[in-house]
Amino acid sequence: MEQYELDAIERLVTRPARGYRTIEVAPLTQVIGAEVSGVDLTKELPDDQLAEIKAAFLDHHVLVLRDQDISREDHLRFASHFGELRPVNPPPPEGDPHILEIVTTPGAEDVAGNAWHADGTADLEPSLGSMLHILETPEGTGGDTLFANMHLAYDLLSPTMRDLLDGLTSVHDGRLAFGDRPIPKGHITARNEHPVVVRHPETGRKLLYVNPIYTQRIPQLSAPESRALLDMLYQTVSGRPLLQCRVRWEPNTLVFWDNRCVQHHVSYDYYPLARYGRRIAINGGPLKG
Repeated sequence: MEQYELDAIERLVTRPARGYRTIEVAPLTQVIGAEVSGVDLTKELPDDQLAEIKAAFLDHHVLVLRDQDISREDHLRFASHFGELRPVNPPPPEGDPHILEIVTTPGAEDVAGNAWHADGTADLEPSLGSMLHILETPEGTGGDTLFANMHLAYDLLSPTMRDLLDGLTSVHDGRLAFGDRPIPKGHITARNEHPVVVRHPETGRKLLYVNPIYTQRIPQLSAPESRALLDMLYQTVSGRPLLQCRVRWEPNTLVFWDNRCVQHHVSYDYYPLARYGRRIAINGGPLKG
């Protein structure tokens, strides 16, 4: 590794550990993810416990809460503590408009999210984060989700590359996610331009903000230059396990990830089995470089 890469990793792994009084936090890796215990989401959480969960969320970016046998109402209540809930696009034909049913039917050809991405980056104001509650897992094993730390993805680039990226933007187009498939009736697609490098709105830390599902091009570059640079940045995420953690799902596991600084990748390695869960997203704000 280059010295700047070692320095970036050392800054993360040597940061002082935060003390918690109302929850227990066990990191999944030194750079991303933590399992949180001591929380019962079937009940209204006290303010001091919510404050510690929010602190752990900013520190670890991905929180895993197991053994949460919660109702839809419990799920909605917990998510609402972090901001305004984001309506599902397109609206579901029945049920709560903020709950997206995540369904893999037996023998499905593919699943949503089976590539590295952050949710809805083509939106003018992408979501703050998502809470996915899995109720049914494939029999045996499979269906893990990988998460990647986009702060570290930026920090591991060379200083020269970071300087170049700091002055660029990228176009994100929601239609790209559908490829050759028809866009579902009622689904609203967006197309917006964001900085390639944005600052986290709560911590101020820089992070890499491009992904192969939604990012179309870098308008400041020629088409071949844009494609070459984007492909290199995508490889930075997919090709460096150092950035990543893996969450193994069990029934009644809830995972809350920061959509602003985390990308995720669903592993569809359980064909032809089924999987079911419910996801709630939380509104975010404008992205700034």
